[in-house]
Amino acid sequence: MHRRHALAACGMAVLGWQARPALAQAYPERAIKLYQGFAPGGNADAIARSMGIEMGKALGQPVVVEAQSGAGGTIAANTVARAKPDGYTLLLATGGHAVAGALYNTLPYRSVADFEMVSTITFFPFLVVVNANSKIQSLREVIANAQAAAGSVGYGTAGVGSTHHLAGELLAKMARVSLLHVPYRGDAAAITALLAGDVPFIIAPPTAVLTNIQAGKLRAIATTGPQRWPGLPNVPTVAEQGVTGYDVRSWAGLLAPAGTPRTVVDRLNAEVLRALQAPAVRQRLEDMGGEARGSTPEEMKAMVGHEIEKWQQVVADAKIPKQ
Repeated sequence: MHRRHALAACGMAVLGWQARPALAQAYPERAIKLYQGFAPGGNADAIARSMGIEMGKALGQPVVVEAQSGAGGTIAANTVARAKPDGYTLLLATGGHAVAGALYNTLPYRSVADFEMVSTITFFPFLVVVNANSKIQSLREVIANAQAAAGSVGYGTAGVGSTHHLAGELLAKMARVSLLHVPYRGDAAAITALLAGDVPFIIAPPTAVLTNIQAGKLRAIATTGPQRWPGLPNVPTVAEQGVTGYDVRSWAGLLAPAGTPRTVVDRLNAEVLRALQAPAVRQRLEDMGGEARGSTPEEMKAMVGHEIEKWQQVVADAKIPKQ
């Protein structure tokens, strides 16, 4: 009797062991929705679509990208934070996710705790750019001019509270100078102002300015990452020009709602890492100025937390009003 019970229990254990992998392998059974929080056709949209197409091949289900633009990506983030944590609603988050966590007093979600971090996807620097006719030849000259006349050297960005803006405030802090922030409504408006001579320089992502640089209308004098950007290998970094330790890069990564099963997170992580090896995806990211780079969920969580802390300090030091 006892032996029969033991055999039966053993059989159930074997069946249970076999069933668990089957359940894990069942995901996904339907289409996955991938939200991104910016206008269709922009960087975030392009990254989401490239990754979605490649990941869908291995997942065996379509990854449908949906743009839910507005409020610096926080509307899309809130949608995903409130979604059922089953792996069928995901977020393509950008560096703005960490900026929002530092800048907004009352977000309807917690920037780290309400998400499962899956993997980073790409990192890219910003460029410090002047008009091609400008007498300024280097960032060292900008800093020297700002030291000579505090608050008189202005820089344009895509708007108050943008990563571009905080990159400028961090530059001023680390270089120990005062710079005048001149916000515009988006990169295009900032570029127009620079071409018109309204500001001495702007901070912008490579995709926004590269066409004008190649056309000889604008000139890059610095890149904000820790190494030179391969797209403009002759342009030195901010750190190379006297601001030791300066490192500002935006990023994109994949997030899921908090509580998503670890088996699902691990599957998604594996597919992100696989997709990043696809030549077409790597080329698309490089064309946008990015470096393809995945991570573990834990590495991404630590990175996002560090970014939020960094920007919180910049916001406080620069006395930027919280929104």
